[in-house]
Amino acid sequence: MPSDRSELALLIAIIGCDGSGKTSVSESILDCVSAFGPTEAAHLGKQSGNIGRAIAGLPLVGRFFERIIVRKTDDTRAQRAEKNPGVVTALVISAFSLRRLRRFRRMMTARRQGRIIVTDRYPQLEVAGAYDGPDLSVTATGGGFVRWLARREHAAFEWMTSFSPDLVLRLNVDLDVACARKTDHRPELLAAKVAATPLLKFNGASIVEIDANLPLDEVVEAARTAVTGMLIERGYTTSQDSLDNPSNADTVW
Repeated sequence: MPSDRSELALLIAIIGCDGSGKTSVSESILDCVSAFGPTEAAHLGKQSGNIGRAIAGLPLVGRFFERIIVRKTDDTRAQRAEKNPGVVTALVISAFSLRRLRRFRRMMTARRQGRIIVTDRYPQLEVAGAYDGPDLSVTATGGGFVRWLARREHAAFEWMTSFSPDLVLRLNVDLDVACARKTDHRPELLAAKVAATPLLKFNGASIVEIDANLPLDEVVEAARTAVTGMLIERGYTTSQDSLDNPSNADTVW
């Protein structure tokens, strides 16, 4: 397997606030890219919501622990600049970070094997306290053990973010639209994500701006056009038959 970074297969990242259509766009882009070669999808967010919903299905205690996970992770994102959380919450956050790191390493293995990667979200270190960045602060106050966990988390993000995507599709959505689409999300957290989205640069990666306030079919079409153009520019080719009947995509993990 190639070890040089220049030999890694292409990576396309889709980013945006909740309610911008990331999941739908990611699925469509995966389908489109698979016509150009072996392709794999990866979710590089925390996925605390998915885990919380799975825990909620446990008998008797499920709902109780789901509420704890969602509340503590949300509150930490909102307050991390001032003070790190207690040991128990920090350990939960660290577990999520380690899980994300494992998914990232698995993705890198697939890239070394020549598989084009389409990611839903991408880690970042540019905006503190924003989505897809560290949830523990190396500068905030807190116990020594929690600060050690914060340093470990930050080191993992430094390594992940050292690999810039080849193309970023930035789905820009207004706050009122995001709130209308995600009525179960806290408006103040959505507002923070909307504000942070245009600030992310991903170490100078090529970024295509897409107006996610538009109807979903128009957003998807703009994304597919941008990705297809980049692949053709990089020398990838495909037949019309494979575009109509893609079969090289792996399931999302």
